[in-house]
Amino acid sequence: MIRKHAVVRGEVQGVGFRFHTQATASKLGVNGFVQNLADGSVDVEIEAEEAAVDRMLAWLREGPTWAIVRSVDVSELAPRGDKGFEIKQ
Repeated sequence: MIRKHAVVRGEVQGVGFRFHTQATASKLGVNGFVQNLADGSVDVEIEAEEAAVDRMLAWLREGPTWAIVRSVDVSELAPRGDKGFEIKQ
């Protein structure tokens, strides 16, 4: 298991980004959370086997159709053993 932190920047709030992130994470078997940040970016932590994390990061770089992703900054974290994927407010 590995865990990554990603900050997604661009036009990513107000377009259903969090809900689509949760749906994609569930489909890929990825645990963690997503939340909007005050600066207009989206904060994501994902944990799973490396291949699933890589697929999730690839999706985050595209986002849903109507989002415009300009950048995704990724860093490594220690796994925490999360179960499920939640949307934080």
